Amino acid sequence: MVSSLQPLTQEFLNNVNRIGVEMSQAQTQLSTGLKVNVVSDSPDVISPLLQAQANLGSAQQVTSNLGMVSTEVNTGEQSMETAVSLMDQVQTLSAEGATSTQTAAGRVDIAQQLQSVEQQMVGLANTSVNGRYIFAGDTDQAQPYTFDATQPDPVSTYQGSASTRTIQSSDGTTFPVALTAQQIFDSADPSTNVFTSINNMVTALNANDQTAITTANSALPNVATYMNSQLAFYGTAQDAVTAATSSAATLTTQLQTQIAGIQDADETQSILNLTQAQTEQQAALQSFQQIPRTSLFDYLA
Repeated sequence: MVSSLQPLTQEFLNNVNRIGVEMSQAQTQLSTGLKVNVVSDSPDVISPLLQAQANLGSAQQVTSNLGMVSTEVNTGEQSMETAVSLMDQVQTLSAEGATSTQTAAGRVDIAQQLQSVEQQMVGLANTSVNGRYIFAGDTDQAQPYTFDATQPDPVSTYQGSASTRTIQSSDGTTFPVALTAQQIFDSADPSTNVFTSINNMVTALNANDQTAITTANSALPNVATYMNSQLAFYGTAQDAVTAATSSAATLTTQLQTQIAGIQDADETQSILNLTQAQTEQQAALQSFQQIPRTSLFDYLA
């Protein structure tokens, strides 16, 4: 299309359009606080901006996940500390029952105390957080154990499942954060099985069987050592969650800074750009008014 406008008039209109765009951009930046509001504002930064925003969303989700699992891990660690303390009580009571001077009646009384401790252990195995049984493995809606003191073996079979629960760090690596009650209290190895060791002692004390009492008592230190190793797992998990949370927080800050550098407007610069555009617009209008005007009559004169 061939323009019928005089060159000076066309140049004036082009400048007015350019200045109008610059003013609009400056005003939008001031009102939104952003220098990139649409793709056309800066096409070359859209790809890194979208990637940084996606990475920020991922880091924030990791932080949220770590916050939720932190409560479970801390509760698990506290439950294990209590379990280790209860195991100390088991050893103390068992040592009292194992002395050769202990009476049959005294042993029955100790057996009752030990069974009470075993019931407390079952309570710990059934620990829940926000409606989840944290030691039930992946079947976290199922209570791991029930306790019935009227039965020869008062602890039920494990009602949970294996645990595949892991948590992801901001660098993409994962680490385990949970053990099952079966692993902790009901090991497949009888020499590290908490429930079996206590029940063996209770049975031996009630029967006033010195040989069985001695055998059951000698097995307890190994069980106690095993319990401490389970406690150590949760201590390690706590440290890992803390480190991962700190790393995610650092990454979040870095990404927020990166996004701000790409997207956020410089208010001072935006004001200067707007003022400059307004000055240019006024100068252009004044200059246009001074352009000589010609008409058909000028050519006919």
